[in-house]
Amino acid sequence: MPSIKDVAKLAGVSIATVSRYLADPESIRNKNRARVEQAIADTGYAPNILAQNFRRGRTGIAMVVLPNVGDPFFTEVMRGIAEVAGEKHYSILIRETEMNTLSLDEYSDIVLSKQADGIILLASICPVTPPRDRPSGARSAPIIVGCENVTPELARLPAVRIDNVAAAREATSHLLELGHRKIAFISGVEGSELTVDRERGYLAAMAQAGIEPLDGWVVGGNLTMEGARAATHSLLEHPQVPSAIFCANDEMAIACISELRASGLSVPTDISVMGFDDTRYAAVTQPPLTTIAQPAHEIGEHTMHMMMRAIEGGDIGAEVDIMPHRLVIRESTAKPAAGE
Repeated sequence: MPSIKDVAKLAGVSIATVSRYLADPESIRNKNRARVEQAIADTGYAPNILAQNFRRGRTGIAMVVLPNVGDPFFTEVMRGIAEVAGEKHYSILIRETEMNTLSLDEYSDIVLSKQADGIILLASICPVTPPRDRPSGARSAPIIVGCENVTPELARLPAVRIDNVAAAREATSHLLELGHRKIAFISGVEGSELTVDRERGYLAAMAQAGIEPLDGWVVGGNLTMEGARAATHSLLEHPQVPSAIFCANDEMAIACISELRASGLSVPTDISVMGFDDTRYAAVTQPPLTTIAQPAHEIGEHTMHMMMRAIEGGDIGAEVDIMPHRLVIRESTAKPAAGE
């Protein structure tokens, strides 16, 4: 089997230069980098990643904590994470919380037993934030927040996300521009920063239009289909039935459409429905869903790149990478019926 020594000899560089290339190709000069790359190709050398990680005191594993593995939005984020992880020779360990808290003892086990070099939180709750709450004697394991700050405490951590307030404001403004004035909002998990931010965007757009939502037009849906069905049923029983419903995610919007149809109503003829996330099902539901697109794959890529910078010792502090969102107009929204 070819060794790193063989690569260095063929490339005409030192073993240290080859080692630096394997750790970070951009850290060496272009001329030497080209020689090392050619020598690796000619010798067929394959670095022993496990041995390299052992020497560095690393596991070569990043843990991703997320509330629901089956959520189509998180599936696309995970693809982006996995793509970058593969390029960096890292493996991904997935932990599903179902919106429960990652306890201090669990965090301690992960860090002290070196199960992972870092933790990515995808819209998940974690009560411990370094450095104040880090268990005594634990090494510094970076925590990166992907997608959303679920609790205010997580605002102290580095993150990759969209501007949820601006996105929700744009979604509501689209409905207002169509002529809707009776716009309801089905929100997410009570107390979640995600819910707060998207509701703030909805209220800001309504206020700008000089409209104060009636009591009962903002209903919790818990980001689930079951919650959205119950919320939609509640809105249909309201004395002032809304002409448009903005849902805090696509899953709830799809359930909302189903409940409206079950009640004998047509979307968007009777009631327009707006979603959020632009998951893979948004374009194929009937009718196709108007929604806010989050760049899920890119969020995953940027999150893993940020994690690798932190693992490599980069000082990222409380860096926040704001990704662009996009309004996607499809057939679930239209002008309100005459007389609305």
